[in-house]
Amino acid sequence: MSTPSAIDFWFDFSSPYGYLMAERIDALAARFGRQVRWHPILLGIIFQATGSRPPADGISSKGKYMLHDFARSARFLGIPYRMPSRFPLPTQNAARAYYWLHGRDCAQARRFAHAVFNAFFVDDRDISAPDTVLEIAAQLGVDREPLAAALQSPEIKARLKDECEQALAAGVFGSPHVIVDGEHFFGADRLPQLERWLESGGF
Repeated sequence: MSTPSAIDFWFDFSSPYGYLMAERIDALAARFGRQVRWHPILLGIIFQATGSRPPADGISSKGKYMLHDFARSARFLGIPYRMPSRFPLPTQNAARAYYWLHGRDCAQARRFAHAVFNAFFVDDRDISAPDTVLEIAAQLGVDREPLAAALQSPEIKARLKDECEQALAAGVFGSPHVIVDGEHFFGADRLPQLERWLESGGF
C-alpha cells in the first residue's frame, strides 16, 4: 500500500489567514495519515510576479472588510487573534530562520513557526526585526549566534529565494495556499473543503 502524498502548505508569516491555517492544518492532516510540508514564502515577491496587490489596505471597502474578516474568522475557528499594530511586516528574517532550523530539526522549526505567528498575531511583536526572531528562537532553546549568522548567509538567502520561485512555478499566488494531490486550496476558509478532500480521496 502506497504512502499518501504529503500536503504542501505555502504561507507568509505576515498573513492572518496563513496563521489560521497554520493552527489547523497539521492536526487535520494527521487524522488522514498525511504529512505537511511547510513553505514560508514572501508575498511581496509573489505579488510582484503575479501583478497582485495586498488585499487589506484598511482604506477601501474591500480592505476594511478584510480587516474585519481576519478577526471574525479567528473567532469562528476559536483561535486567539489580535490585529497587529504594524501590518503587514517584512518576514524574510523569520522565513530564513525557519529554513535554517528545518535543516537541523524539523520539529523545532515547526514550533518556531507557530511561535512566530503567535508573536505577531497575539502578542503584537515586530517579527520583521532580527532581534525578535532571535529571541523567539532562543526561547525554544536555539543558540542565537549561529542563527544570527545564518540570517545573513548566502545559502539561506538562496534557499528562501528558491522556495519563492518554486511557489510561483507551482501556481501559488497568495497565502495560505495548500496543494494536496495536485489540487489547490486557497485561503483558510477552504479548510472544510480540504477536510472533505482528505476524507473522500477527492471530489
